[in-house]
This record gives sequence, structure tokens and C-alpha cells, in this order.
Amino acid sequence: MMRTTPSAQYAITASLEYPHEPGWIAKVSSVVGEAGGVIRAIDLVHIRNGTSLRDYTIECSSTEHARRIIAAVKALEDLRLEFVSDETFLMHLGGKLEVQSKVALKTRADLSMAYTPGVARVCRAIAAEPKASHALTIRRNCVAVLSDGSAVLGLGNIGARAAMPVMEGKAVLFKEFAGVDAFPLCLDTQDTDEIIAIGKAVAPTFGAINLEDISAPRCFEIEQTLQEQLEIPVFHDDQHGTAVVVLAATLNALRIIGKRPQDMKLVVSGAGAAGWACTRALQDLGFGNIVVCDRKGALHRGRDVADNPAKQWFVENTNPNQEDGGVRDAIRGAHMFLGLSAPGLLKREDIKAMATDPVVFAMANPTPEILPEEAEGLVKVMATGRSDYPYQINNVLAFPGIF
Repeated sequence: MMRTTPSAQYAITASLEYPHEPGWIAKVSSVVGEAGGVIRAIDLVHIRNGTSLRDYTIECSSTEHARRIIAAVKALEDLRLEFVSDETFLMHLGGKLEVQSKVALKTRADLSMAYTPGVARVCRAIAAEPKASHALTIRRNCVAVLSDGSAVLGLGNIGARAAMPVMEGKAVLFKEFAGVDAFPLCLDTQDTDEIIAIGKAVAPTFGAINLEDISAPRCFEIEQTLQEQLEIPVFHDDQHGTAVVVLAATLNALRIIGKRPQDMKLVVSGAGAAGWACTRALQDLGFGNIVVCDRKGALHRGRDVADNPAKQWFVENTNPNQEDGGVRDAIRGAHMFLGLSAPGLLKREDIKAMATDPVVFAMANPTPEILPEEAEGLVKVMATGRSDYPYQINNVLAFPGIF
């Protein structure tokens, strides 16, 4: 895979001390530039005893690229590296969320209303009329981001603890883009019945539940059961949030290329929850020739997938020409590719084999099925799910507003 464009996700800050003399900033900048880094900021820390200490914030293309840049800088004579920090890890240090009170407790009167004895009156009111909890507690504007970490996009089954940074991030997006309070609930179980029981048990605390990164086909049963048994909205963002943004992006792409859905062949890579919801939405839009591929290749009537309801649905409702082979076979002559699967799946040769002016939505995170740099000059429309590239198809454009 070719080197990615330097970006904020791999940014480092290097604290460098060198003689306080003319030309040093240019010297360091030249070394960083020759090594492929992009300097975003230079901050003076102090000047003392004839030396300058400055923090260089440098965007890199990978952790290995960052190491090469630091090695090149350290090779400069009379320069001392004080420390290097990873900007992304610094942002996550201590977590990305905190609890903050909405009311001030400045007097005894404030305390008597916020807590005992006054709070008892509010408790009794809710006990008498349970629906009052939506007006008189945090749940009126609070969402549970519920996950077991079994299908984190681009990372797979990494478990509850490792999924926490993603779920914290979702909560930050809820607050920043819609003013909705959200809190991550990462569960140390991947048992379907246990997750359903936990969702039901915590429901009195929240106004809605956002299911996140739960593997298929379990996610379908969990969502359906909770929707049927709870009085609050239950929304699986990997399915419906993804389908909303993909549908919007497809409508825009169709305007650009001047084609109708019914005249196009669409290849979908990824037969999980997102692939299922997106395929259904695009069929509703008018796409008839959709070929869906999983790790074993195209889903067709010759495949035995009866143990997976989602894949069985694909077998029965897609691939009208019963194509077989892998995704790189299916993509030949296709007008559009929708990637919801794995990094580096496609090469330039695959894009060249598509129809004229193809549309490529490479949405695997954190690394897409093909990088925009690799597809440059071969596509009419190119989009990813990442926030550091232009033309992003990211769920954040939908789910905060939906809730």
C-alpha cells in the first residue's frame, strides 16, 4: 500500500533544543520536509543559556513514518531531543468525557432542593407517574451508547475495554453536534441474551439506546428485541446511521455522474449489519444489480449461508446474474463500489477495470479499501468514512441529528 498523506491522526509534538542562532528553524524544517513530514506549528518554550527550546507539531503518515522523522531530526549536530508525544494519545489521556453539574449548590437552600429532603418529593412524583422521569431527570436528553466491542469498524472483535475510546468518541459527537448527552456502556459479555437483559435493565436511566459495533447477525436480534420490549427508541447506528449517510452520498453522486440507479451495477464489500442496511436502502432507491461480497466472495444461490439470516437475505434478494468469485472479480465493469469491509482490499488495477467514471465509496476505518491517493485520476467520485479526507461519508453527519 502506498504511503498515506500526512494527517492529524499521526501528528507528534517534538520538543527540540538547539543553539539560539539564525537558520535553525529553517534547518529543522528542511530535515522534516525531506523526510515527508508536514510541520503544523512551531511554539517557543523558552530561550536560556544561548539555546532555544521549541515544540514542533508534525503531521506524519504512520507511526513508523514518525520514527523516521525523529531519527532524521536527532541526527542534526548540536540538537537535543527533549521528548516526543503523540497528539492522538494525548487527546485520549484520562478519557474524553466528564460529568458536569447543571445546577449550582451555593446555599443550604440549593442543597435541600437538589438533594435531601426536597429530592424525595420529585422521587414520589415519578413513582406515581413513571413517564414524568422524561421531564424530571437526565434521561430526557441522554443516550446510552451500548456496545460489546465485537465488531468495531476496521478493527474487528477487540472487546469491551478496547472499544471504549470509540464509544467515548461517539458520546463527544452527540454532545458537540446535537447537544445530546450520551454515555458509553461497554459490556464485558458478547452473549445475546445478556446484552438484551442489560439493555432492558439500564433503560430507566436513558431516553434512547444507540447500539454500536455489535457483530452480525446478533445485532439484528438484539435491536429487534429491545425495540419490541422497551418504551424508548433503540437505534443501531452501524445499520441505519450508515444507510442514511450512504443514501445521501449516493443521491449526490448520481447527480454528478448523470446516471440512474437502475442502469448501474453496484458491488458491496461487506455483508454485515452496515452492508445489509445499505443494500436495502439502495434497492429502495432503484438499484437492481447489486452484488454483495463477504470474505469468501460473492453471495449467490450456490452459497450455503442458512446459519446467517442477513447473508441468506442477500442470497435471496441480490446478485440477479448469480456472479461468483471474489470482490475483485465482481468489480469488473461495475459503476459503483461500496466498501464496508477491510483495508487495502482494492488496487488501482481494480478501479481501472470498473466502468467509465466510476463511483468509489471506500468506507473501511481507519484505513479504507483503497486510499484516495491510489484512486486519483481513475474515479469520478471518491469518498471515504474518514474525517481527515474531503468528501467523507461518516455517520456523524446523521446520528446526532436523528436522536
